[in-house]
Amino acid sequence: MKLIKKYIVALALLSCTIGFTQQLPQFTQYMYNTISINPAYAGSRETLSVVGLHRSQWVGFKGGPTTQTLSINTPLKNEKVGVGISFINDKLGYEEFSYLYADFSYTINTGEKTKLAFGLKGGFTQYSLNNELRGHESTIHDGSIYGVEDRWNPNIGVGVFWHTQKWYIGVSAPRVLTTNYNDKNNSSGIQYEALERISYYVTGGYVFNLSDNTKFKPAALIKATNGAPLSYDLTANFLFNEKLWLGASYRINNYTSALGALVDFQVSKEIRIGYTYEYPMSDINSYTGGTHEVLLMFEVFKIKRIKSPRYF
Repeated sequence: MKLIKKYIVALALLSCTIGFTQQLPQFTQYMYNTISINPAYAGSRETLSVVGLHRSQWVGFKGGPTTQTLSINTPLKNEKVGVGISFINDKLGYEEFSYLYADFSYTINTGEKTKLAFGLKGGFTQYSLNNELRGHESTIHDGSIYGVEDRWNPNIGVGVFWHTQKWYIGVSAPRVLTTNYNDKNNSSGIQYEALERISYYVTGGYVFNLSDNTKFKPAALIKATNGAPLSYDLTANFLFNEKLWLGASYRINNYTSALGALVDFQVSKEIRIGYTYEYPMSDINSYTGGTHEVLLMFEVFKIKRIKSPRYF
């Protein structure tokens, strides 16, 4: 157990002192937090939508990843225009990222039932190191740690979102600019890289009517980041009586994989709550209680605006 923990800490320190490729946090219930990765999603639910998510990964490990996000998006009076704002706080060991971004979308009709939205995202990313690491005896004179400064860096993102009431396809790059958070040389004159690289996301889903009271919705997300392996997220959800979602998920990349179980409940027309549990399919599963994720969604409905239930 101590060896595993030391290994995790060593990886975290290695990412600080040698270099790393930062990626946006992952969520099992990504299909309800799409605006965090695709600005074209803003306003697509045809109402004011507020989504909060909390994720605790590898519970039981000190310094395991924890992530919180809050997003708000809505269409404007001109229903072709959508706006939104999202905040993400992501912490892994000694490292902490904060993202604050605004979103804009414009939608055109591509058919009787199909719509295509174009989105633009802009904002700032902050990177910081825990004071405990900065003051640690082994790192206080480390030039590479010293070179990573706390600051906000601007970035932009783009995306498209093509959808009907039954299916959707999205392609996006939420961070287009490559940012190096370590812009100083260490004592030996070597400059280490701490990079936020461009990532590409492809999402899709479909709703099947199995009966009057049952629907089936598979969904997928593929993520590609320069300098990192491809990541695949697959989910399958059943909806019963427009109230209860039950489903499963599977995530895989070159390094690890995980199985998950999802349950969501529509408490009222405005409020929805959800919970997800993930079990890692690797050697780490003997040392952790898994991953927990909690979802809370609040929406303000206007009868004249909402033409049909929204499933994504």
